[in-house]
Amino acid sequence: MNPDQRNLLKAWIAAILWLILIAIESSALLSAHNTSRILYPLLHFLFGLDWGRFEVWHFYIRKSGHVVGYGTLSILLFRAWRATLPVVPNVNWTFRWANIAILGTALVASLDEWHQTFIPSRTGSVRDVVLDTCAGIAAQILILLWWKMFGKGTSALVPSKTGQENGFSR
Repeated sequence: MNPDQRNLLKAWIAAILWLILIAIESSALLSAHNTSRILYPLLHFLFGLDWGRFEVWHFYIRKSGHVVGYGTLSILLFRAWRATLPVVPNVNWTFRWANIAILGTALVASLDEWHQTFIPSRTGSVRDVVLDTCAGIAAQILILLWWKMFGKGTSALVPSKTGQENGFSR
């Protein structure tokens, strides 16, 4: 197995493992009721939160989990598609890889929320799909900014066929 094949395999294994983690989190095991049974005593002990305040914090903790989880998925999908669909040597970012990663993130978020509608202790929500997709978009923006600031600059980005547009292609 050559290094390119090894990198491709590692990239997809990471993305698949993260998808498995999302599937586990989508089960009844991590419903709001079950996570509150763990988090409430902990936050009550540490910070003296009463139930009313805890409910607000619990909501934001759970939504933060969506942002982190789906932002990470978007990054891992970007990495996997970057390894699968190489463009030219030394290219770090393209709209193609970012768009596929965002679409993949939106698809997984949609399937996850649809799956939750079949679990009595869970509720599927279009709002969560939007939040998850926005997290994927934000992750792609962060990747682009990372490569612009710390990569080889705009020369490491793919020039568009119609000409250079802000150093990256569409």
